[in-house]
Amino acid sequence: MLRVFQLPRSPLRRYYGQGDLHFITTSCYRRKPLLGTARARDVFLKALEQVRRRYDFDVIGFVVMPEHVHLLLGEPEKTNPSVVMQALKQTVAQRLLRRPKKRGSSQMELWNSAIQANRFWQRRFYDFNVFSEAKTVEKLKYMHQNPVKRGLVSTPELWRWSSYRVYAFGERGPVNMDWRFPPYTMKRTRVRRFGQPDEHDSVMIQHTHPAKSTRSAAPTARYRTEKSKP
Repeated sequence: MLRVFQLPRSPLRRYYGQGDLHFITTSCYRRKPLLGTARARDVFLKALEQVRRRYDFDVIGFVVMPEHVHLLLGEPEKTNPSVVMQALKQTVAQRLLRRPKKRGSSQMELWNSAIQANRFWQRRFYDFNVFSEAKTVEKLKYMHQNPVKRGLVSTPELWRWSSYRVYAFGERGPVNMDWRFPPYTMKRTRVRRFGQPDEHDSVMIQHTHPAKSTRSAAPTARYRTEKSKP
């Protein structure tokens, strides 16, 4: 069964309910480097972990860049990714749009410009359904190499605001990725209907993907985990 929510302004389409991973990209307001400091990126990761615990989903990978963020997420147990992103963006904005105590710095001017516009994030986010092993690996490599390609660091392990070190060195970071460690258990996401869609998007909740009905023969880590259970 297919349920489509039609909303104004040429809405994006979200495909939820199949238990896919979601490669999500969200940008700061007008692509300004509002995540350009170590403190801001730390705040983002702390908020991501808090939202992860609240809505109960797996974080497969992430990278926080100065003006945008990439996330690879499992579908949450309690709601859908649109609600997760709304909560995450609101939490980060509330914490980082507070006025700094000291005046006169360039960072102060940057924050003031965002405050004046009453915006920290662009309104929408990009969401790509990932349902094959090859595409999962591709998205992880893309995220982890992003700081290197931008010239922020010489090697991906030097950028501590990504999930690279979890994969490369088995390190635990500020965002819980326990599914990467024994007993290697990922959350099961049931095929189900959700409630309200994101206010700016249309949401398609269905049992087969249009133009995606044939899944890759290569199972993702999610499916390997479920099959390995007794």
